[in-house]
Amino acid sequence: MAIRPYEEKDKQNVQFVCLNSDEPDPYSEIGRKFILTTFCNYYIEKEPFNCFVATDEKDNAIGYIICTENFDKFYDVFISQYTSFLADSEYHCNESKKSVVLQEKYKNDYPAHLHIDLLPDYHHKGLGTILMDTLCSHLREKGVTGVMLTVWCNNTNACKFYEKYGFTQLCKEGTSIAYGLKL
Repeated sequence: MAIRPYEEKDKQNVQFVCLNSDEPDPYSEIGRKFILTTFCNYYIEKEPFNCFVATDEKDNAIGYIICTENFDKFYDVFISQYTSFLADSEYHCNESKKSVVLQEKYKNDYPAHLHIDLLPDYHHKGLGTILMDTLCSHLREKGVTGVMLTVWCNNTNACKFYEKYGFTQLCKEGTSIAYGLKL
């Protein structure tokens, strides 16, 4: 297994990981569209230079860490270009917009935010830490001062991982917890 920068050839595998990181893809078509629009596609399409993949022996992406380094830039493009993909579901469109509310509250201290996922067979092998190290080093080199993320409250394994890595809980709102890490 190796960690390397994201390449366009990884798009399908990264989307597959996004939809299958906890269990086999349980989503409806609109659910898939929501998950990929909200948590994946912007990053790999608009900021691929801030994305890294974990690969298997055949160089297929089996995990990733994807990021935006500047919340304001992200927000303008995400709201104007990406939420329109969800226009056929007002609920999903609103949920997608709500997903960035916590990030906006902390954008001055944590201008970057990330998403990280691995296929279940690759959990607990140290890849999450290596992916996080790779991204944090990359962001420091770019002069980014902080990174944050949000996670579902009931994802206790992820919460433990972030806390062990050094993230601080910023707040808990509804079903989400926001974590931040100074770089």
